[in-house]
Amino acid sequence: MPPELLDSPLFLAAAVLGALGVLLVLGGLFSFYQLKLMRFVFRLLLGLLLLALGALSGTVAVGIQGYRALTREELAARILVKPTAPQRFTATFRFPDGREATYAISGDEIYVDAHILKWNPYANWIGLHTAYELDRVAGRYHSTRDEQAAQRTVHALAHDRPVDLYALRRRYTFLAPLLDAEYGSATFIPVTRDAEFELRVSTTGLLIREAKAAQ
Repeated sequence: MPPELLDSPLFLAAAVLGALGVLLVLGGLFSFYQLKLMRFVFRLLLGLLLLALGALSGTVAVGIQGYRALTREELAARILVKPTAPQRFTATFRFPDGREATYAISGDEIYVDAHILKWNPYANWIGLHTAYELDRVAGRYHSTRDEQAAQRTVHALAHDRPVDLYALRRRYTFLAPLLDAEYGSATFIPVTRDAEFELRVSTTGLLIREAKAAQ
């Protein structure tokens, strides 16, 4: 289990709510054994409610693992591109956490998109802030005809996760009051020579620009 998950207020809330829910359900069963039906119903319903809230908190806590909190414009990755043939190039991503990955891409431009988790304002009260996750990198052609007929390449940048909040929000409308996950963002830039780009993300979306040469 990731250490950051254990420190998450939502995960701690899920553990507390789950424990209280289990105790109330057990207490309800004990009341049923004693034929105290009203107490049984009350404890059972309250216990189930707490278990449901705990499950929701745990799902959100697990689902936001891998997303990075976004409060200002920040560097998402440095990208080194190198043409290898006409409409072919490699792109090496260097992430802030030290990871590095290289992809072979077909196209005239490099294209990157991301998922943005934008929480409703009252969710900020429990520490949930706008967050992002890079989703994929692909090639993009200048010509629409090439887009339709030429070789296409796409590579995943996101990690597999046990709970995907972005997908859950799109599938279940009851999450709408809590989370607005309809926000995706993309950016692209031509690749004509060896170059280094900065991929940045802000509250308005992704942007990419050529890195400034060191002074």
